[in-house]
Amino acid sequence: MGRLFPTLYDFCMKPLEKRKFTTIRRHLLIKASGKILELGSGTGVNFPLYQDAQSITAIEPNPNMTDRANANKAQAKVPFEIVQASAEKLPFEDNTFDTAVATLVFCTIPDAEKALLEMKRVCKPNGTILMFEHVKMRNPFFSRLQDWLTPTWKKICDGCCLNRETEKLIKHNGLTIVDKKEFYYGLFIAMEIRNIKEKS
Repeated sequence: MGRLFPTLYDFCMKPLEKRKFTTIRRHLLIKASGKILELGSGTGVNFPLYQDAQSITAIEPNPNMTDRANANKAQAKVPFEIVQASAEKLPFEDNTFDTAVATLVFCTIPDAEKALLEMKRVCKPNGTILMFEHVKMRNPFFSRLQDWLTPTWKKICDGCCLNRETEKLIKHNGLTIVDKKEFYYGLFIAMEIRNIKEKS
């Protein structure tokens, strides 16, 4: 995880955030409540958008991203803690959080399935998982293009996989999608997921 990518991230994403992404994030995060876990908080673009929360614990493995998140943390309406940890090995007990959030992060996690199972583990039974991710498109031409571009894209963009099949991963691991919205012809999806599991 180099220093250059965190420096460029906000600059490169700003046009998308202003045009559409901030609205998508706001509509998704209004569903977050109670004790919230955010995976891959990055530079903290979500921090000012949370409204109804008891507390927020943000996980970010890249210390350079965390350094840039401090300004957004100051704008937050609810108490925040930023923890440097891996999404694949969360340092929390089972059934700790009411809501788990991941936005534009599952594309860069090396073991996405392990991270998803960790989210499921630490989220309470019938708790909420909120995700906004870019995914592999259904269109055959664009899907093949994503496959072709991904090896180079990963090197440029801190491990980002353009062709990750996140929705399929969710369904295969016992989580229930209760609401889904697609954007940019299915390149991006926002999902509300119910963590249905037996109480331990």
